[in-house]
Amino acid sequence: MKTKFAILGAGKLGSIVARAWKAGKMPEYELVGILSRTADSAQALAEEVGVAWTTQLEELLKWKPQIVAEAASVEAVKANAIAVLQGGADFVTLAIGAFADADFYEEVQAVARAAGRKVYIASGAIGGFDLMRTAAVMSPIEASITSETGPQYLRTTPVYREEMAASETTLTAFEGSAKEAIALLPRRVNVAVATSLATNGPEHTGVKIESTPGFIGDTHTIRVEGEEIKAEIAIYSRTSAIAGYSVVALLNNIASPIQFQ
Repeated sequence: MKTKFAILGAGKLGSIVARAWKAGKMPEYELVGILSRTADSAQALAEEVGVAWTTQLEELLKWKPQIVAEAASVEAVKANAIAVLQGGADFVTLAIGAFADADFYEEVQAVARAAGRKVYIASGAIGGFDLMRTAAVMSPIEASITSETGPQYLRTTPVYREEMAASETTLTAFEGSAKEAIALLPRRVNVAVATSLATNGPEHTGVKIESTPGFIGDTHTIRVEGEEIKAEIAIYSRTSAIAGYSVVALLNNIASPIQFQ
């Protein structure tokens, strides 16, 4: 019997997950529906892949999904995660930036534990959670993430400076702790939040954001160093598509009798 799942979000990333299912890349799953706050996008994607759609979580839960995969936003996680868990489904999230709110993070953990459900964090634009968490239990570690991107992607953020567009060299847009990065860029630091939660926590994980003129996409370099291990994980992605496909990979891993952890 296939596992029933639903998708929260009908934008670019949600579409990647839905189309991957339609293309047969998720053979252990049955997609029961798509939820989006925007009716037009939900209807269009649902009709494309041949499933139901809704703008109301209550209706989605009536379809009895066993897993709800979020591919929407921090706001969508905060608005829906707890109700999904209480409604009897596991929750997969891409917008881990929601967990920068420590109180919300603790509440989600408590609700999941009480309901006997799981919250799965998709790797999104980075990876190496297994290695990071292994290093953290072996010995005290230092952890950091450096993100390089083009100034055009930073233009609407508080760290943007006009000199970035005119510069011929890489400039540092931000350097500090993950906690500081979260306070300054609460909607744009999913990778920093993920790295900090997998290692030393927001106060003790370093974050650096670099602006390189002409750079397309993002490179994230995670460094972890302890007494017994030293590791560097570098991931370049030209677009955000890797995040959508990370949900597909995570769901397939959950369903497999042999799992990569």
